[in-house]
Amino acid sequence: MYYGSIKPCDIANGTGVRVTLFVSGCTHRCKGCFQPQTWDFRYGQPFTAETEEALLEALDRPYISGLTLLGGEPMAPANQPEVLSLVRRVRQELPGRDIWCYTGYLYEELAAGRVGPLDRELLHELDVLVDGPFLLEQKDIRLRFRGSANQ
Repeated sequence: MYYGSIKPCDIANGTGVRVTLFVSGCTHRCKGCFQPQTWDFRYGQPFTAETEEALLEALDRPYISGLTLLGGEPMAPANQPEVLSLVRRVRQELPGRDIWCYTGYLYEELAAGRVGPLDRELLHELDVLVDGPFLLEQKDIRLRFRGSANQ
């Protein structure tokens, strides 16, 4: 898995102050996507053990509410093993942190296991799922923590 960036202090992608991981790779290719460079599964840097340690260190601050995963597509089948490993470590080592995930897939697809082999396991580890593709025709900047009204 690759990632485009990490924001160690983010207030735009979930409640409270968060650590945000922008995962690389997305096949949705939503019109009007704010990060089309993350569609490439090789964009950015490889997600390594050192990257995971840096994320956990950033999350281990008293003012941090949790982790947000977005991208790209964290729920893409190619990204699922590393994402699942990360969220399980967060759950184990920092149980007070919540986990948000933004995905272009629908909850129903993931709950039915129709996206990838670890769909249900990942859903089990999340506190908040913002689902559905970004639809430029339904973009509304007044929405809190969503880009379009269908999400």
